[in-house]
Amino acid sequence: MSGRYRVRRLMRLAGITVKKQRRYKTTTKSNHRYPVSPNLIERCFQTARPNMVWVSDITYIKTREGWLYLAVVMDLYSRKIVGWALAKNMAVEIVKSALIMAIGRRKPGSGLIHHSDRGIQYACDEYRRLLQSYGMISSMSRSGNCLDNAVAERFFHTLKTECLGN
Repeated sequence: MSGRYRVRRLMRLAGITVKKQRRYKTTTKSNHRYPVSPNLIERCFQTARPNMVWVSDITYIKTREGWLYLAVVMDLYSRKIVGWALAKNMAVEIVKSALIMAIGRRKPGSGLIHHSDRGIQYACDEYRRLLQSYGMISSMSRSGNCLDNAVAERFFHTLKTECLGN
């Protein structure tokens, strides 16, 4: 007897179980009518000083109360989370709250590049106006390309696997 049945039997005898793959839950709704900003950082994840480029993203976290969504704003220079927000839904308020926290904590000058995916929360008029009011320049990943926002994705991976044990 060889192959998967042997492996299954040996695992059962050793008391080893397989960790089941979690179902993927989409957090990016990029099929919308809003304009998309050009990708200004082009996977260049190094900056010379703080508050030059911030990256932002949303993920989901399973809690005892159910699913919650986490939006973060990270300074690309230090890889510090400078703003964050939790909510039960992915409305634009969650990303606005995270950005407002980051602005309050860091007080960046105008010209800061704000990079995100193409999600409706980041592309909508309300969010664009907020960025513009603080002199920020919007940058967005290419369509369907999570590597264009790899720093934020990596943070979420570390948070979920090492800190939350998901």
